[in-house]
Amino acid sequence: MFRIVLCVLLLATGATATAAQDRRPSHCIALAGAIPGAQYLHRASFRDPLPDHTVRISYIAHASFLIQTAGGLSAVTDYTGFLGNVEFTPDVVTMNHAHATHWTADPDPSIPHVLSGWGPYGEGVDHHLDLGEMLIRNVPTDIRSFGGVEKDGNSIFVFEVAGLCIGHLGHLHHEPDAAQYAALGRLDVVMAAVDGGMTLDLPSMMRVLRRLRSSVVIPMHWFSGMTLQRFLDGMSDDYAVVDDGQSAITVSLRDLPRRPTIVVLRPRYLR
Repeated sequence: MFRIVLCVLLLATGATATAAQDRRPSHCIALAGAIPGAQYLHRASFRDPLPDHTVRISYIAHASFLIQTAGGLSAVTDYTGFLGNVEFTPDVVTMNHAHATHWTADPDPSIPHVLSGWGPYGEGVDHHLDLGEMLIRNVPTDIRSFGGVEKDGNSIFVFEVAGLCIGHLGHLHHEPDAAQYAALGRLDVVMAAVDGGMTLDLPSMMRVLRRLRSSVVIPMHWFSGMTLQRFLDGMSDDYAVVDDGQSAITVSLRDLPRRPTIVVLRPRYLR
């Protein structure tokens, strides 16, 4: 049983007090007790139905993941316009624009919700999309740009579903500050870029992940087995590593591993 203390963060987002009152509170921005451990992280496939209170995460490519709920909602991170040779339209896509491999200027118009991780230059953007079964919000961070630094040009997207807090760090270029960590709250599962160059250097990313203390870490944005292995070698003292060649996992709040675990997924387009 969790003991949750909700912390209301006053952020300069430009949202009115009325709009803030209408928002469903985030259960991830909280202080929580111990989370029960898991015995197993279940294998999954794209077309399988999901049991109640579970979430499927499928690694599509690069930084794109498909997140699916038991009720049939779906979201794709860092959407580039191509998911595979399938007839499938997600309910939500998120995008970041540090590089062309993380977004598209022409998203499928049939997608109900397209969330860009940036706003007008230097102003950022604020998302709080409540779909009932899934709540999606963002925490802006800065990125390097041709002009030096683009303030709030990247978003860490947080997906709250089935009691889980799932974070996608996007194209993270710096370690979050105290306010950004507080805005993120608890992240049970996190997808993190481990290329060690185009995003954060590996020592910095490892510090971020140890600070987040997520139960499950899914590496992304790795360009070779060597890049991935450097990350695994640097984290293996503190984390268990699961690499069974799968492209997807199914997770639930009650089945999170007792020991923090890196789950290596192999990217595969939907089919």
